[in-house]
Amino acid sequence: MTTDITRTVLRITGADRESFLQGLVTNDVNKLADGIVYAAILTPQGKYLADFFLAPDGGAILLDVATELAPSLTQRLTMYKLRADVQITPTDIVPARGLGDAPQGAFADPRHDAVGWRAYDGRAGQEEVDWDAIRVGHCIPETGVELTPDTYLLEAGLDRLNGVDFRKGCYVGQEVTARMKHKTELKKGLSVVQISGAAPVGTPITSHGKPVGTLFTQSGDQAIAYLRFDRAGTDMQAGDASVSWVG
Repeated sequence: MTTDITRTVLRITGADRESFLQGLVTNDVNKLADGIVYAAILTPQGKYLADFFLAPDGGAILLDVATELAPSLTQRLTMYKLRADVQITPTDIVPARGLGDAPQGAFADPRHDAVGWRAYDGRAGQEEVDWDAIRVGHCIPETGVELTPDTYLLEAGLDRLNGVDFRKGCYVGQEVTARMKHKTELKKGLSVVQISGAAPVGTPITSHGKPVGTLFTQSGDQAIAYLRFDRAGTDMQAGDASVSWVG
């Protein structure tokens, strides 16, 4: 079964839970009225700290985050809590996920139709899904792989994946994110490339000896790469692999 044992689910309760999160995360918490919300929390300089799903759970909000980031995220949220009526507690919930339309009691994954649904009610997910192939095909970054402490969310495409709301008002790192959206043209970012051969995640990509970017998740003849767009083209190398980008 596809239960996601790489994830930790926190339960956020208290009268101030929604307003507390609204001032911190990149998406609009009011969207929980319609289902699951994909969001992130940033540094004041606009760089990535964690991405996660928020799901309604009666009088609580469930926060579904990569287990490796759960301790630091809990610490960060606790630091911001101050005197707000908010409690943050770990749960033993193991998320399930699967492809297709969301079944009763599950939530459609807001990032893309191709990644199906998520559920938090103890059900089993679908077996033998090649999630990396789906991610690569639709350029969906993964926590700890494409999403790192050096990541700017717009370069990672989180606006395209419904992870950023530009109308919700202030949150930590909002000024930098808004400036990148409205005042600059992105010169670097994640994109899907064609690849012949194989190279490890993190392999530098070059073109005629000049650095172009970094190779990340590979699936078949495609991969996700972080590219400097003005140098990227159809004749690039990543270790022993040949890499091509057509924009």
